[in-house]
Amino acid sequence: MARLADYFVLVGYDHDKRGSGDGQGRIIQRFPEKEWEDNPFPEGIQLFCQPGGWQLVLERKSPNFFVAVLTKINSERHYCACFTFWEAVESSQQNHADVTDEDSKFIQTPQLFAPKSLVLVSQLDHTEVFRNCLGLIYTIYIDCLDFPLEKVIGNLLTCIVPITGGSQRTISLGAGDRQVIQIPISDALPVTGCSVALLLKQLGINNVLDLFCAALTEHKILFLSSSYQRLTEACRALLALMFPLKYSFTYIPILPAQLIEVLSSPTPFIIGIHSSFRADMQDLLDVIVADLDGSTVVIPECIHISVLPEPYLAQTQTALSMVLDPELEYADYAFPPSSMSVSSMKFQDKEIRAVFLRLFAQLFQGYRWSLQIIRIHPEPVIRFHKVAFLAQRVLLDDDFLTKVLDGMAFAGFVSERGSPYRVCDLFDELVANEIERIRSEEGNPQKVLKHVKEISEMLHRNENPYPAVAMHKIQKPTEGSYLRMQRKTFPQLDEGMVQWIIDQATAKLKNAPPAVKAEMKCMVPMGPPTAAVIDRNGIILANSARRLEVVRNCITYIFENKMLEAKKMLPAMLRALKGRAARQCLTEELNLHVMQNRAVLDHQQFDYVVRMMNCALQDCTPLDEHVVAAAFLPLVTAFCRKLGSGVTQFAYSCVQEHLVWTNLQFWEAMFYSDVQNHIRALYLEMDSEQLLETGPVNGEREERSALEVGAEQLCMWPTYSKEKQQELIDKEESTVYSQAIHYGNRLTYLLLPLDTSKNRLLRSTAIGDMESVSNSFVTNSIAGSMAESYDTESGFEDAETSDVANSVVRFINRFVDKVCTESGVSSDHLKALHANLPDIVQMHIETLDAVHRESKRLPPIQKPKLLRPSLLIGEELVMEGLRVFLEPDGREESMGGSVGGPRILPAEGAIFLTSYRIIFKGVPIETLVGEQTVIRSFPVASFTKDKKISQHSRTEQDIQDRIQLRSSTFQLMKIAFDEEVGSEMVELFRKHIHKLRYPQYVHSSFAFTVGQAAKQVIEPKQKEKNPSLRTMSKNIMKNAKKTIGRQHITRKKFTPPTLDQRGIPAHGDNPDQISVSEEMEQSALTLSSTIRSTDKSTMSHVVERACCRDYQRLGLGTLSNSLTRSKNEPFRITTVNRMYGVCRSYPSLLIIPQTIQDNTMHRISRCYRQNRFPVVCWRNSRTKAVLLRSAGLHGKSVVGFFKSQNAPTAGPSPADSTSIEQEKYLQAVINSMPHYADTGGRNTLSSFTSTHMNSSGKWGSIRGSGRLNAYSLNSDVGVRLAGRETLSSQANGGPSDSHYFRQQRAGLYIIGEKSQLKGAKQDPLQQWEVVPIEIFDVRHVKNSFKKLMKACVPSSASSDPNLSYYRSLEESDWLSQLHKLLQVSVLVVELLDNGSSVLISLEDGWDVTTQVVSLVQLLSDQHYRTLEGFRLLVEKEWLSFGHRFSHRGAQTMASQSSGFTPVFLQFLDCVHQIHLQFPMEFEFSLYYLKFLAYHYVSNRFRTFLLDSDHERIELGLMYEEKGEKKPQHVYKSVWDYIDRLSKKTPIFFNYLYAPEDGEVLRPYGNISNLKVWDYYTHETLSEGPPYDWELVYGRREQMDDGERTDTMAPQTQRKIVWPCYDNQNKTEPDAISKLLEELQMLECELGQVPDKWKETWDKIKTTQRTESKQEGKHLSSSSLLMSSSLSHHRRSQCVYLHEAAVGSTLNLSLDTDSSTTSTPSSGVLGRKSTSTLYSQFQTSESEHRSYEGVLYKRGALLKAWKSRWFVLDKTKHQLRYYDSKSDTDVKGIVDLAEVESVTLGTAAMGAPKNIEEKAFFDLKTTKRVYNFCAQDCQSAQQWIDKIQSCLSDA
Repeated sequence: MARLADYFVLVGYDHDKRGSGDGQGRIIQRFPEKEWEDNPFPEGIQLFCQPGGWQLVLERKSPNFFVAVLTKINSERHYCACFTFWEAVESSQQNHADVTDEDSKFIQTPQLFAPKSLVLVSQLDHTEVFRNCLGLIYTIYIDCLDFPLEKVIGNLLTCIVPITGGSQRTISLGAGDRQVIQIPISDALPVTGCSVALLLKQLGINNVLDLFCAALTEHKILFLSSSYQRLTEACRALLALMFPLKYSFTYIPILPAQLIEVLSSPTPFIIGIHSSFRADMQDLLDVIVADLDGSTVVIPECIHISVLPEPYLAQTQTALSMVLDPELEYADYAFPPSSMSVSSMKFQDKEIRAVFLRLFAQLFQGYRWSLQIIRIHPEPVIRFHKVAFLAQRVLLDDDFLTKVLDGMAFAGFVSERGSPYRVCDLFDELVANEIERIRSEEGNPQKVLKHVKEISEMLHRNENPYPAVAMHKIQKPTEGSYLRMQRKTFPQLDEGMVQWIIDQATAKLKNAPPAVKAEMKCMVPMGPPTAAVIDRNGIILANSARRLEVVRNCITYIFENKMLEAKKMLPAMLRALKGRAARQCLTEELNLHVMQNRAVLDHQQFDYVVRMMNCALQDCTPLDEHVVAAAFLPLVTAFCRKLGSGVTQFAYSCVQEHLVWTNLQFWEAMFYSDVQNHIRALYLEMDSEQLLETGPVNGEREERSALEVGAEQLCMWPTYSKEKQQELIDKEESTVYSQAIHYGNRLTYLLLPLDTSKNRLLRSTAIGDMESVSNSFVTNSIAGSMAESYDTESGFEDAETSDVANSVVRFINRFVDKVCTESGVSSDHLKALHANLPDIVQMHIETLDAVHRESKRLPPIQKPKLLRPSLLIGEELVMEGLRVFLEPDGREESMGGSVGGPRILPAEGAIFLTSYRIIFKGVPIETLVGEQTVIRSFPVASFTKDKKISQHSRTEQDIQDRIQLRSSTFQLMKIAFDEEVGSEMVELFRKHIHKLRYPQYVHSSFAFTVGQAAKQVIEPKQKEKNPSLRTMSKNIMKNAKKTIGRQHITRKKFTPPTLDQRGIPAHGDNPDQISVSEEMEQSALTLSSTIRSTDKSTMSHVVERACCRDYQRLGLGTLSNSLTRSKNEPFRITTVNRMYGVCRSYPSLLIIPQTIQDNTMHRISRCYRQNRFPVVCWRNSRTKAVLLRSAGLHGKSVVGFFKSQNAPTAGPSPADSTSIEQEKYLQAVINSMPHYADTGGRNTLSSFTSTHMNSSGKWGSIRGSGRLNAYSLNSDVGVRLAGRETLSSQANGGPSDSHYFRQQRAGLYIIGEKSQLKGAKQDPLQQWEVVPIEIFDVRHVKNSFKKLMKACVPSSASSDPNLSYYRSLEESDWLSQLHKLLQVSVLVVELLDNGSSVLISLEDGWDVTTQVVSLVQLLSDQHYRTLEGFRLLVEKEWLSFGHRFSHRGAQTMASQSSGFTPVFLQFLDCVHQIHLQFPMEFEFSLYYLKFLAYHYVSNRFRTFLLDSDHERIELGLMYEEKGEKKPQHVYKSVWDYIDRLSKKTPIFFNYLYAPEDGEVLRPYGNISNLKVWDYYTHETLSEGPPYDWELVYGRREQMDDGERTDTMAPQTQRKIVWPCYDNQNKTEPDAISKLLEELQMLECELGQVPDKWKETWDKIKTTQRTESKQEGKHLSSSSLLMSSSLSHHRRSQCVYLHEAAVGSTLNLSLDTDSSTTSTPSSGVLGRKSTSTLYSQFQTSESEHRSYEGVLYKRGALLKAWKSRWFVLDKTKHQLRYYDSKSDTDVKGIVDLAEVESVTLGTAAMGAPKNIEEKAFFDLKTTKRVYNFCAQDCQSAQQWIDKIQSCLSDA
């Protein structure tokens, strides 16, 4: 029973405190004045009466009513029902302190109204009753009814109603009223009325679910509404939805405005506030705001709400939808039901609550099986085992449920509902009895709805136990009465009368008998066991059945001592242990062996068991780790091995490196679990003793759970005597105490390290730091902070002041204090525990010292033998192999990922550092592929970056250092050094790498040191000539000086510039300038005229190096002995740069126009960056258009050239003359073309005066139109090119009208950078035009390459979609740069092909310019697409024209800071893209491009070293001295190496090569047409990079020779090609290479000298061409070749099964007649030729089978007789045998050449029965004797005759 209302309060406006801002309220009267002892009066009630503030208003408002909730500090709630009305303010109060009496005569103040509130304070929540009672009091006052208010209020305060029980009580306040109060049946179930349904109606299903999840996971929630009562209803509804959980944080349904700062509270809350205060909440970043009026819920971005796990979320949404909108199900029906019952709001409210109640029953199903009862007497102590509950539900990773279980609400749930003996309610019944029904009804909406309605009826009956209620009789005020003018305010009540009524009622209650509440306590049902809960997840276990089988088999092998099988299966088992089911299976299997007394193991068994335990503990989440560690805890103290006499090592000493052992939460859960088991056993033992005395033992009683035992004891507790009760208390405490001692020992075992001499370990650091952590749950974040603070200063101070023993004792003391205090252990026992713990720890330390000492004496684990790598001749080891583990990176092929194949990595081996490479060589750790060799290497010169990798938890060996090495050859090594490799060796290894990678001088690199005897390298001084210059270099320089001195023009003596001076361009007026005088122009000075006859042989090297042969081929310059040449030749070879005085980065011989004098070149060169002036590098043989290259203009030169046309100048200047010379130069280029070389009045700048030149601006032709950019280069040029047919009307190929021609096409296009040519204007009088383009610079290339490497060779696998391979490739922009290069190149090709010359003038002229110029020549001239031509192209454009290979490749210490920039690689990639689109136009193969890409950074050859010819001459690299001895197999030039290798193997040759004469290639440059080069992504782990031919193919030939000697071993043609491991081109060569190889082998076997492959290929081509002509067939070579290589081009990366014995269908059509361009044909018609004979081969090989049949053969090893199908082959002279007649796989071969005799034999043991004696015969060879058995004697004799016949024929 309880009072209906505790206090009645009259609160009014405080006129005395008016004037200072907002008004305030004050309590006018309170009844009773004296506080109740059991319920003190709440303070601050006046704030809640007017939450918006006390304010006077100008109009009288309608009375309002709401209920505010005040929460006491003990979580009890006061319900304050506030009834507010407004009274007129009296004039005296209205004018108080505002105006004087004199002024009041003249000022007419408006009428004001003040609020006044009638407040009921109660502990009961009867909202409607309070509304009626306060409304009655107001009605009596407003309508002046004849009822004393004092009596009404006194009766209200003395009304007593029951709290629970389901009764109804009629009350009357003595004013002719009557009310019926319905008492709920159970006070545990919340009473909601219609509030829940109203909340769903206001916000919707999804918003309410969001708020529901947010409240359960302890977020801040704020409701907004303009109605105070709606706020209260919404907050009440949200709390009701959380049932059976109770909200324990701040709960304020109506927050007063004065307390709005509460919203900044750091703790969670549910608060309601009026909408008018929305503006004050702008800074709330962590509050979820629900607007009830606007139906919105706003969740800040920084908040993540954990949602319900599936399928519960979808089921809840569906059920709520069915309740709120029942018509939805029938909305699409053609004939919907005529009558559909829609529930009223009250019933909908209960149905919604029923849905949430079912949800909680599903979420918490089986929770009682995870309750741990620690003490039963005198009071039950209950704990909840969260990890066990989540593991049983298979929800360890669910974020929502984990947060709910960690929350305060669930902690209160456990304390309230954990007791096994208490009153049960609806939720208990649902969890215990309805789970099976809920589970079976999933997916059936009608059954779910039926169940929901059943639950809702129970909830409705709880609130309304009596549906037929008598009518209320409540008097209400007349309508509009509040608007009447009230002369008097609410009256002052007689306090004495009210108190007298209260006292009278109190006296009656004292005399009345006390009401006894009948508590229906019972044993709480447990519900279905956990096994039933796990059944629904059985599919997970079924899917992992194979893994479980692996685990079981491996453990069986270990305990049966079958170590070889266990070793093979161990890697697969360690992978399987990443799954939960496998870890559970492991613990069960190990526990089974412990129970069978098989816990004492030998050393290898012990190691395997420990490795499995460590693996299971490390590869799981923290919650999983708790589950596994709990299962392992009894096992680690059971498994052991004997180290010596009396010394035993247990497994716990080897599994301590896991943070779970330092987690207090884990130890508490384990302790409480064991205590519960012992408490249960204690009472079961007592019961069994009693039952033995009274009768037989009931088996069912033995199966009772601990909670059921506890419930029985709590039920019987009142019946025990005090002595019995005390005895039970003592026994329980003794049980807990003994377990505390036991766990003290367990903690000691797992916290003390094996080597206790170490003062500090990472784990013990964690123990020490735990002291600063509260007793709450310890999470991984704490452990992480401990690990990070290991090396901090505080860590070292702690290490000095404390040792391991003290740290462990302190940790155990804290654990004991916590668990013993919660378990009710007495203080005496606790003191005894603290006293004993140091002794326990010290004893264990002494035991561990002996174990540690003996364990050191164990023999070390046998590690794999280190495999030494094969080295090149001249390659030397710098550091011997360091034992390492090669770890997998982000390339999944080596891990056997989606591509398939074995797990090649991780591998164990050694890392070697040589003078040329970094090499790893080892074997896979995976036992099933352990016979394979893993080689991963890259040149030291390609090394780009190394970094240390953070430590990982590991199970293999104790790995100390881990580093990552990355190479520009797209290789990555993640290596972990073995424990035997010290850190100092690792640092030495890294220093050696950097020293070799960045030598101080380039001649210290491998290309120079290879093949030379070790000698002291003399380092050159800075300002002296390099002492390592060779004699030839000196002679060249000396002869060059003499040559210039012999010119017939009188000059001063020439002084060659020093190294420092050569970089400065010589001034035009310098008399010592190296140039040919103007007087020499008429004689057309040739190269021979500048060289004495004795020096001509010396200069021949210069001529060859300058690629003059190519210039001669192009008609750009010829060499002759005469001093004259034809004046018609437009170009000549100049020696102006012979001493590299004009431009150090240009070659010595250059092509310039015939009319340009050498002395002008100095002045022209000054305008260009790096003095790289325009020179001709190629000429189109058809259009005679030329391609020129240069650097971009200097900034100052550009400014000078782009002066305004109207800018006046005083006169000519040196810059003006330079501009004129440049224009002459460009005009001479234009005149060299037949189209523009008309002799009559051509429009050149020479026809204008210098004044005109000055006024119109210098080099006006460079005023570009700016029409073109990088993506629309052909916009205007294409228009001119479209008229190419009209441009060749004249005989000389050019139009007569220059203006007409100018409209069509410019004579010269200058491709320049848009940034340099910005703002230029086109001069219409010039015949050249500037095309400004936007192009990337080398910085972009460098950054793009870094991203490309990370995309193609990622360091680790990533599941982030933003880091996927294609996303990373796109972000690298590598393909975009290729697209731009190809686009510009195709444009230039188009211009050249249409008769316009082009000058490429970009950047410094040695990067992008070189790329574009090279690509243009490759596309335009088929000569450069041959092996010889491509070499010439690279030598000419890249080497001679000074691409900075050394600087861009960071080859020395000086260029280290510039970084690696692969400009040449980008060019090769472009060639690769063109090759893919035109595979028949290139003589070289794609392997050739990969070979160059690899070796241009490898530094194996000297070809790509240094930055220019000038530097190469200084170091003597250009030419070798005569008689110089070169070591065998040491090649200084990559071209020599390729030439010699090409004679031996066709590896660089493209069999599809069938070019068309004069074909100009125009490749597609769109990104969609570009492919990622497989050079970036493919690797060969079986032999390393396949670009050092001697290491890969040379070793293979030796192996093949060795294998071919033994023909007795069974051989198979079946090969398996593994991705990323095998060299596919080698193991599965293309058909032509295979045939050529077999042809050579046959020639060797026949004793003939094998022809070279090229000669054989040429013969075949000639034969094919002849046959084709004879047959008159005009078949396209492209069609046949493409069809023959179809399989080669369409192969995808997978596991290939290759059968070389199967016949080939290759058609060799090699006719190079390219006049036909037919499409690929569908077949070949006509008679057979030699090229089609291969198609006749059949798999049956019938032509080779002379005789065949079944024979029994006796095995060589086990002597067993087996039936085989034998084939006698006269052609191959061998006897083969198969498993059966249909089998194509040869099981063995007997070479008849080795047969000595065939004789009849005798029957041996095990021979087939019922066989005649004469059916046996023996075959004797030089190696062994074969025993055969035929079916009968005739068959045996036939076999003997056939074999002897073959022998005689041979």
